[in-house]
Amino acid sequence: MTPEVLWTPPPDARARSRMGAYLAWLAAAGGPRFATYDEAWRWSVDDPGAFWASLWRYFDLQADGELEPALADARMPGARWFPNARLNYAEQALRLPDRAPDDSVIIGRSQTRGPIELTAAELRDQVARCRTGLAALGVGRGDRVAAFLPNIPESIVALLATASLGATWTSCAPEFGTRAVIDRFGQVQPRVLLAIDGYRYGDRDIDRTAELAEIRAALPGLEATVVLQYLDPTRAAEVPRALPWDELLGHGGPLTFERVPFDHPLYILYSSGTTGLPKPIVHGHGGILLEHLKALALHTDLGPDDRFCWFTTTGWMMWNYLVSGLAVGSTVVTFDGNPAHPDLSTLWRLAAETGATYLGSGAAHLMACRKAGLAPGRDLDLSALQGVGSTGAPLPAAGFEWVRDAVSPSIPLGSLSGGTDLCTGFLGPSPLVPVWAGEISCRMLGARVEAFDEGGRSVIGQEGEMVITAPLPSMPVGLWGDEDGSRLRAAYFEKYPGVWWHGDWLTITERSSCVISGRSDATLNRGGVRIGTAEFYAVVEALPEIADSLVVHLEDPAGGPGELLLFVVVRDGRDLDDGLRARLASELRTALSPRHVPDEVVALPAIPRTLSGKKLEVPVKRILRGLPADVAASRDALADPRALEPIEALAAARAAGRGLADG
Repeated sequence: MTPEVLWTPPPDARARSRMGAYLAWLAAAGGPRFATYDEAWRWSVDDPGAFWASLWRYFDLQADGELEPALADARMPGARWFPNARLNYAEQALRLPDRAPDDSVIIGRSQTRGPIELTAAELRDQVARCRTGLAALGVGRGDRVAAFLPNIPESIVALLATASLGATWTSCAPEFGTRAVIDRFGQVQPRVLLAIDGYRYGDRDIDRTAELAEIRAALPGLEATVVLQYLDPTRAAEVPRALPWDELLGHGGPLTFERVPFDHPLYILYSSGTTGLPKPIVHGHGGILLEHLKALALHTDLGPDDRFCWFTTTGWMMWNYLVSGLAVGSTVVTFDGNPAHPDLSTLWRLAAETGATYLGSGAAHLMACRKAGLAPGRDLDLSALQGVGSTGAPLPAAGFEWVRDAVSPSIPLGSLSGGTDLCTGFLGPSPLVPVWAGEISCRMLGARVEAFDEGGRSVIGQEGEMVITAPLPSMPVGLWGDEDGSRLRAAYFEKYPGVWWHGDWLTITERSSCVISGRSDATLNRGGVRIGTAEFYAVVEALPEIADSLVVHLEDPAGGPGELLLFVVVRDGRDLDDGLRARLASELRTALSPRHVPDEVVALPAIPRTLSGKKLEVPVKRILRGLPADVAASRDALADPRALEPIEALAAARAAGRGLADG
């Protein structure tokens, strides 16, 4: 059954949108003409060299050298893009197209301090000063600059200054545990560390100076530390031999840019690190720039008239995505704090107060707003808002419907799916494609995403393994320290040689929209009936009493049905009583199948999640199989390090033969 259409492109979408402007330019420049978005997508993946070269020309990237060949080698891994060109990400980001020097281009809001705004001229000046300060500390091309900073304007300044030098940026959010930070920064040997003294989260002050001392001690190659007195600007720095932030920016200098090869390391991001050391994923200047220009300008329809906000931290790739809003000329709105303090309307108030035209957050946040009964479109002035974004997990149809009913029926909900591995979304919205409830509108231009059946054949209309069968410029340059590429191949290309395996279940519909059913390594498969965890959560979390949930299937090696274990957080401290258990069973039996009624339901105080909000389905399963919790997951990579303790106790009880407890 075709789901409800929640938003339809207006008749003049081509004339009004940046996607339409690009397609018109392409035709006028002698390129192909397309009647539909699907036709444009097909061309973009059939002739990727021509497509990405056209974007380079359309956005007029400043570079040295020759544009051709665009794709010198299409093998995966090992694709070579624009080998004869040299450019710099920061140079493009600071062009700020169609922005006057006194236009505000960064709006910073924080629960730790008062509002901050930077004009185009002020941003360029601060980047130049930061560049001068970093160079004085010896930072140059190829050096790593590590940041233990929140989502604030200073972090953007420092990233752009680092990139301008040809140095490589890497960051962790200050809420990361010490071990998680050391596990990440320790792999890449930074030369300089940028940090804060602490921060305020909601109404709690959190001092991080002790943690900062531990991090510094664990980085033997570190030559300098710069500290921003963020929590308490009146207090003298308590970090020995640290340079104050104001001194780093104390001297003016020219704003110049080291033009580097297309694949020169721009920044290093990290996988979630829930099992073992997180992978240090290296992204290049050119790939990130082209990909983000496409995704933000064409697919999200952002430009100089927009104010772009996405709730994120510097430990999540969505922060890097947010920063690239500058490259399309948009004003970037940063927020640092607890999005649920003093209540769940915080981000919606932020959008109203800053005049945000696009607000993005996680699927979990949107569903929480729905459960709380919020109606921000009624209660706040969101007249400037033109779009809402969702990522981090599949958003159920009910979340789409809530945005329409409680925010606005006239704006599109842009559901985005991608990952840290490519630092973008490759399934997402388009201003030329409708929004269907519970579905991602399209495969994005240039992204040859397919669903493979069990025989490795591409299928439409049925669930399969999500794969990418042609290279994308923002695929990783490599993993840091992986000199022979073996870790990269094992992570993404081992299952299907020459094809990127992403690890999600995907259905591509006959309409070319997409549905993600959950992680393929966390599938619930009982009696031959396979259900993705996303489908399971959509049923469970639709019950008003359930605040959050996690499900695991413990397979039976002998071939039996195994055990299906459901963990729930019950709202408002209520009990998990027999009545609620019966309702859960009834809903799952009706909506999914009798085989997907859980064998046990366990109440937890919190569901284990990563700092970016992903549920720890596989680590929980491994703990219940007997793997020690500290081996199955890094606690410092969790939003709540204590969330695994009830799982450990449960595993111990099962091992002792006592069975499941109610938690």
